[in-house]
Amino acid sequence: MKLLLLFFLSTTCLLQSQNTISFEEGMMSPAATLNDIEWLAGHWKGEAFGGIAEEIWSPPLDGSMMFSFRLLDKGEVSFYEFGHLIEIDATLILQLKHFDANLSGWEERDENIDFKLVKVEENRFYFDDFTIEYISDKEINMYVEVGDEDGTSNEVKFNYHKQ
Repeated sequence: MKLLLLFFLSTTCLLQSQNTISFEEGMMSPAATLNDIEWLAGHWKGEAFGGIAEEIWSPPLDGSMMFSFRLLDKGEVSFYEFGHLIEIDATLILQLKHFDANLSGWEERDENIDFKLVKVEENRFYFDDFTIEYISDKEINMYVEVGDEDGTSNEVKFNYHKQ
């Protein structure tokens, strides 16, 4: 199921390029705080993979912004993500875990996926292969590199509107 979903995600979406950057060995994350990205707080929805993608972000509080994500397809949940954006050592890191519709975890219990901050521009936060772009108070884009079973990857764009 998970492999099929990853294959589906990487082959059926609108593909973009040049919107994500990889964190390379030896790089240092730039200075940033949650106040720099507090515009992300809110309830966001968009279409993705033939269904509805939804994210809910909390305002910054005590060094973290928590979030939940779900993908709805044909009236059912395909999967969830839960995570947070946290301040560590004067920079930001995005951490998340994936879950099936029945809340069975994809990652091992003590493992999560980490996206280190690579670069900050006026309206973009580039994490490792994951970019968050501010368009307006009512619209954002997120770009993520999704891997195929054969080891290749494609960039996927999520366009969200504030609810």
